[in-house]
Amino acid sequence: MIVGTAGHIDHGKTLLVKALTGVDCDRLKEEKARGITIELGFAYQALPGGGTLGFVDVPGHERFVHTMLAGAASIDFVMLVVAADDGVMPQTREHLQILDLLGLGEGLIVINKCDLVDAARRAEVASEIRAALAGTCLAAADILEVSAATGDGVDALRERLVEEAESRPERARRGAFRMAIDRAFTVAGAGTVVTGVVVSGAVALGETVLAHPSGATARVRQIHALGKPAERGLSGERVALNLAGIDRNVLQRGNWLTAEGQRLTSRRFDARLRLLASEPRPLRTWTPVHLHVATSSVEARVVVLDGEALAPGTEALVQIVIDEALPVRTADRIVLRDAAAERTIGGGAIIDPAAPQRFRRTPERLELLHALDVPDATTALVDLLSLAPGLVDVTALVESRGLSTTEQEELAADAKATFVESDGRRYAADPDTLDRWSTAIEAHLATFHAASPERPGMAEDKLRLLFVPRLPRPAFRAALLMLALRERVVVQGGLVRLASHSSSLGAADQKLWERFEKALDGEGRYRPPQVRELAELTGQPITTVRKLMKTMARLGAVVEVATDRFFLRPALVELGHMAGDLAAASETRTFSAAEFRDRAGSGRNVGIQILEHFDRRGLTLRQGDVRKVVKDPAVVFGDRLG
Repeated sequence: MIVGTAGHIDHGKTLLVKALTGVDCDRLKEEKARGITIELGFAYQALPGGGTLGFVDVPGHERFVHTMLAGAASIDFVMLVVAADDGVMPQTREHLQILDLLGLGEGLIVINKCDLVDAARRAEVASEIRAALAGTCLAAADILEVSAATGDGVDALRERLVEEAESRPERARRGAFRMAIDRAFTVAGAGTVVTGVVVSGAVALGETVLAHPSGATARVRQIHALGKPAERGLSGERVALNLAGIDRNVLQRGNWLTAEGQRLTSRRFDARLRLLASEPRPLRTWTPVHLHVATSSVEARVVVLDGEALAPGTEALVQIVIDEALPVRTADRIVLRDAAAERTIGGGAIIDPAAPQRFRRTPERLELLHALDVPDATTALVDLLSLAPGLVDVTALVESRGLSTTEQEELAADAKATFVESDGRRYAADPDTLDRWSTAIEAHLATFHAASPERPGMAEDKLRLLFVPRLPRPAFRAALLMLALRERVVVQGGLVRLASHSSSLGAADQKLWERFEKALDGEGRYRPPQVRELAELTGQPITTVRKLMKTMARLGAVVEVATDRFFLRPALVELGHMAGDLAAASETRTFSAAEFRDRAGSGRNVGIQILEHFDRRGLTLRQGDVRKVVKDPAVVFGDRLG
């Protein structure tokens, strides 16, 4: 169990930890000289029944409240210290506010320096404390009286802490590995060392971890957990990691380590925020603040989502916009301080760490946030499936909650839904939703086949534009694949048809086309083989290959971008979106042929052929050595590329 001290400056927190453990947490020369704690201090004590009782000593001075917030990220149990001679002081109240905002509701109140006052004063201070605790998560906490200087009451306090530690259930080791760094330094002969709390999951010797925001990777060479050598660092433990293969200069307090696959970072997230009742005015949209999450402290802006402003003492949904991307996850606790970082103004919990910038205030978006605002991932998924459009990006849900592989498997097993993989992402829909979609899509396809019986199928994008609700392309393709599992429709080569519909190709041509389609797809889809290469691959005459490819072009399955160079229609649409992404990333909204070639991996000559085709189709407009995208590929190409 990790015990965190909190309280006003010079109320004896560090001396109390020393009396309990024998360890002096003031380790810096400046701390010794000034008699105050500036940095986080740590002390550990073995428990009689096994395990470890750890202490995090955080500073009390108002200038170091941000350091206190960093320490609070690892705390299981709180020890709020109040000096008997001073009573409740300003930083006592602010630390109590922060503990309340972080949801740290398990703890004790310790009246220290009881040797300096009489019984009447101790009773008066206890009454002050009860008044300050009213309405907070520590309102019911017990109050103990001690003197760290004389030792009176220290044994009783230690026994109480040991009882609390031994009675606590083992912390659930959930989620993929994430660690919030509070110190980074170099040890002679060992190299780079970082310390902090394992926020979720576990890390083992020899594993590769990812540093944020640098993106550098490192190998875990040694682990110290709760002050002792260990093979693993577990969720809730304070650990020191000796890292190999990373420069110490890219790491500092506020950085994070995650499992290598946990690459989701966010500059914008939606949260549930409570504004303290002590604030003098409402919090309005785009107010600048200082955001604290675990050990990170960054400047941010607040956008109120349900209303124009957040009144003091109330709670609302907000979006937090930051300059530096952080690997935050659903349920991470946050604390906000004012723009000058002088006072705590509010706090809450993250709901969606990958929030959209557009349509963030719509009723549909707010309804989705309420569905996400539950601790259990399966419950969230079931709630999301009941909302329009009824299709859920499970990969996004998994990433936002940092679920481990085991938890992902449990999620799929517990939710009564159909799952499919599409474009590297996993989607889910419930049976009732699929029934409705199947009826609508089969009706559209039946109409199409009746009007064009000779054509092998309807283009995916054409069908998507007719479909209600209007889904993004990746989501719509996932929906089609789910329906294909029911064997009512067939999705092939960017075309969709009823399973009962037969194309106009003969059996031999159909079999040969399936071989061509396979050769045109896959890793080489952006540089497909020419007619001559297809002929060599299949052992067919060039004239036979060319004739069939021309037929498939008329039917809309492929596009002849240049002489004898055919692309599958979906690949060409993807390339069109690549061009759009390149233009969107440029300040001039343009891109060069070299940039497109490198992004597509198509080579110079094929890249030029693609871009010239885009020019002819009106998708792009050439301006000297650069191009700009002027139309949507789906609109330009329609259901037949020709």
